[in-house]
Amino acid sequence: MTTSYLSAIGTATPTHRLPQPQIAEFMARAHGMDEAGTRKLRAIYRMSGIGYRHSVLPDYGRTPGAYTFFPNTPDLEPFPTVGARMRVYRREALPLAAEAALDCLRQAPEIAVQSITHLISVSCTGMYAPGLDIELVQHLGLRPDVQRTCVNFMGCYAAFNALKLADAFCRADPRARVLIVCTELCTLHFQKRNEEDHLVANALFGDGASAALVLGQPAVGRPNLELAAFHCGLEPDGQADMAWHVNDFGFEMTLSSYVPRLVKQGIRKLTDGLLQHLPVRLPDVRHFAIHPGGRRILEAIEQELGLSPADNRHAYRVLHEVGNLSSATVLFVLRELQRHLQPEESGAPVLSFAFGPGLTLEAMLLRVVYK
Repeated sequence: MTTSYLSAIGTATPTHRLPQPQIAEFMARAHGMDEAGTRKLRAIYRMSGIGYRHSVLPDYGRTPGAYTFFPNTPDLEPFPTVGARMRVYRREALPLAAEAALDCLRQAPEIAVQSITHLISVSCTGMYAPGLDIELVQHLGLRPDVQRTCVNFMGCYAAFNALKLADAFCRADPRARVLIVCTELCTLHFQKRNEEDHLVANALFGDGASAALVLGQPAVGRPNLELAAFHCGLEPDGQADMAWHVNDFGFEMTLSSYVPRLVKQGIRKLTDGLLQHLPVRLPDVRHFAIHPGGRRILEAIEQELGLSPADNRHAYRVLHEVGNLSSATVLFVLRELQRHLQPEESGAPVLSFAFGPGLTLEAMLLRVVYK
């Protein structure tokens, strides 16, 4: 039966790598917090499981007077508009996306750039037209007749939708060669409101890009991940708990403290729905690639499915090193997993999850293939 294979994964982050405590100090100043509020904010950042995040903006590591994007005023007023943020997105998205794509293609030297048949671009943190997809075609030297698809504004689970599309293209034509590029500049959308949702969101998200090459045939000499099955679930009770809206001063994230509970509530049903028609059961799975939406989400899944932190080690490492990169993150986790695979693990199942607005829960079963 025709299937598809995740053959190579590339990643990229901006040059500004910022320690989490340094970002916390920026946020405390921006919010005008008193000593008690600053202590509480520092605790949120300390408990996040994040060590570093990257940003296209240097300002999060600077003090007033040295900002290049935010106004050099105590309250950051006049606060940057959507238009100002999108101008930065348009300037910074292409170099980051291209770096991830080239990192991916370098791992597959047998694949000529001109042989790519499909390009899927993914983002929820910026949009314009003509867009990033066309700029990538020109920058990478893809054929002008490459089939382009854009997956926009779906949030952290959007890479799953891109992988489903790539899988469908390869199943329809085993000669298909699909390049997926996820590009997220989350830090452009900092909101200086003091509601807990905004404080938590400001503590989690960073900037980054990831790219994946999906083929109709497994590559020789490196680990492939066969895209074996997908399953999607919804927890409508969480519609108000995770949301993403365009407002006058950037895109506003709603991320309530109930999200880990809602994920825990739905993860068993999601897993059962994925595996019910497959010759795989949860105890058979030793490899996991879970989107690190936050430390509490990872812990909630572990508690419900009986996993250990060691089972989740790739997600924790990505969370610590880069934070939550929205749609780009799960490919960072899959790359971390892929680079540790050994030939004797061929045939092993891999379970992957991601979550986003809706509350949407996505699951995917992959299978390690060495050829």
